[in-house]
Amino acid sequence: MKTHRLRIHGRVQGVWFRESMRVEAERLNVAGWVRNTPDGAVEAVIQGPASAVEALIEWAHTGPPLARVDRVDIGEADGQYKGFVKRTD
Repeated sequence: MKTHRLRIHGRVQGVWFRESMRVEAERLNVAGWVRNTPDGAVEAVIQGPASAVEALIEWAHTGPPLARVDRVDIGEADGQYKGFVKRTD
């Protein structure tokens, strides 16, 4: 089981990034959450089997069709997650 915190930079708000990531995470059976940040980035914590987490990280480098991802910062995270939620805080 791997858990990572992602911070995705670029044109990633207002392009259905969070909802698309939620759908992709559920498809991959990855748990965690995703939210917009005040500085225009998207932040996520993702948890699951290593191969599924790596696949979601790979997806995050491109995102949905209207997004333009400039950079993805990847760090370690902890906690236990069930399901994948789109946060609004």
